[in-house]
Amino acid sequence: MLTPQTATHANEDPSSDEALMLAFAKGNAAAFEALYDRHERGVWRFVFRSVKNQEVADDVSQELWFAVARSAASYVPTAKFKTWLFTMARNRVIDLSRTAKHHASIDEENEEGQSMFSDLAADSRLGPLRQVSSREQASALLQAIEELPADQRETFLLQAEGDMSVEEIAAATGVSFETAKSRLRYARNKLKSLLADFAEVTA
Repeated sequence: MLTPQTATHANEDPSSDEALMLAFAKGNAAAFEALYDRHERGVWRFVFRSVKNQEVADDVSQELWFAVARSAASYVPTAKFKTWLFTMARNRVIDLSRTAKHHASIDEENEEGQSMFSDLAADSRLGPLRQVSSREQASALLQAIEELPADQRETFLLQAEGDMSVEEIAAATGVSFETAKSRLRYARNKLKSLLADFAEVTA
C-alpha cells in the first residue's frame, strides 16, 4: 500500500524512479527502459567491483533486471527505488560469495590483450580514477579498493557506483546511519593512505 508521502511523490514527479516503476507495472514498457538506462551502468559496476569477474557480473546484472521486471506487479514504493534496487544487487552478491569459486583479477587481460582496469578508469564515478594517468596508478587504486575490509568496500562502492547517500546506504545494508557513515569515512581514509604509500614508492 502506498504511503501518503510516496504516493504524493510519485504523482508529482512522473519521471521519478518510483513513478516509472509503477507505470511499468501498469504495462508501460518504455518506463522500464528508462529505469534500465538510468541505473544499469551503476548497478553493473557495483556488482563487478564486488565479484571482480566480468562474466559473473553480466550474469548477476541480467538476472537482477529480470527480477525487477518480475517484481513490478507487487512493487510498493515504501523506499526509494534506487535503494530497493541496490539492496537486491547486494543480496545477490552476498549469495554468490557463499558459493563462488575463484574470480578473475580485475587486472587480468581479455582476449584483446586489454585489462578490465582500462574500462573502469574510463568513466567511473570514483573521483580518484578520473585523475589517474597511468596503468600503474589505476591498478594501485583498484588494488586499494580490493584491500578494504568487506563492509567498508561495500559501503564505498554503494556511494561511488550507486551514487547513494549515507541514509540510503544504511537502509540498503541494514545498519544505522552512524555505522554507515563511519564505514565510509574509514574506507576513504584507508584509500588515501594506500594511495599515498604508492605515491611514495613510485616517486
